[in-house]
Amino acid sequence: MAAHEQYEELARQLSAIGAVKRGLNRALPPQCPPAAAFTLSMLRRYGELRMSRIAELLDVDMSVTSRHVAYAAEHGWLDRKPDPLDKRSRLVTLTPEGEALLDEVSARCVDALAHCLRDWSDDDVGLLNGLLARLREGFGECRTPRAPERQPAGPPARTPA
Repeated sequence: MAAHEQYEELARQLSAIGAVKRGLNRALPPQCPPAAAFTLSMLRRYGELRMSRIAELLDVDMSVTSRHVAYAAEHGWLDRKPDPLDKRSRLVTLTPEGEALLDEVSARCVDALAHCLRDWSDDDVGLLNGLLARLREGFGECRTPRAPERQPAGPPARTPA
C-alpha cells in the first residue's frame, strides 16, 4: 500500500486535472458545451437510453439531465420519444447530426492532446491510459463514503437546565 503522503499528492494532482479538462473543453465547437458532449457520448456508448438512466450515468439530478437533453434536442443532436413500456418515460437516441458532432468533438480532443503531449513517448501515453483506466476501475469497485453534511456556523445550541 502506498504511503499517506503519496495519496495526498495524488489528491492534489487530481484536483489540478481540472486545468486539463478546461483545456480540452476549449477545443469543443462553440455551440457544444461539455455537458452536451458528455450526454451525447453516453448515447453513443450505450445506445438508446431512458432519461433516468442518463441522469444516473451523468450522476446528476433529473432536472439537470432534462436541460442537457433539451439543449441537444434543440440543436438536432438527439431525438426523444415516449417509451412504449412506460408512457411516462422518454427514450433518447442519437441522431446522425449528433454522431457527426461527436466525430468532430473526438477529432478536436485528439488533436489537442496530441499537440499538448507531443513530447511524450507512445509508452508514456500508454502508461497514463492504463493507470487512468485502473484508477477508474478502482473507483467503480469502491464506493467512497459521502462526507457528512456541514452544520451552519453559529452559536452552539443551548440545552435547557
